Amino acid sequence: MPRRRLVAKREVQPDTKFNDPLVALFINAIMKRGKKSLAESIFYNSLEIIKEKTKEDPLKIFKKAIDNTKPMLEVRSRRVGGSTYQIPVEVKFARRIALSIRWLIASASSRKDYTMSKRLASELVDAANRTGMAVKKKEDTHKMAEANKAFAHYRW
Repeated sequence: MPRRRLVAKREVQPDTKFNDPLVALFINAIMKRGKKSLAESIFYNSLEIIKEKTKEDPLKIFKKAIDNTKPMLEVRSRRVGGSTYQIPVEVKFARRIALSIRWLIASASSRKDYTMSKRLASELVDAANRTGMAVKKKEDTHKMAEANKAFAHYRW
């Protein structure tokens, strides 16, 4: 973190197909080694799979999955008087989206399926239905925050 001035937030350019910055963020998170066209094909193929499976708008399912995996609370470590406490804090909006995207991609890649498009599609559908590993990760984070609510007075 710089000492002199605040760092300006860069605005993400919306994607070409849906003209949505959230989709562009998700594609950028999927991308590895600068292969954006591969990341785009994975994401768009998974949306096609979702459309075939559910017969609904895949973009709505995608946004619902993001909303269902956004954490409200998380724990941060704080050292007070020689001991470390896990203190529950509210998550900022940008970090909520970043964590949600990260958890969805990580849980999709850990699934057992043939292609990443199929894994991502099934994880997004599960997250939209409030099941799946990404939603479980969110619930575990909330449980940790609830369990450590007694240390909330150390927050400053």
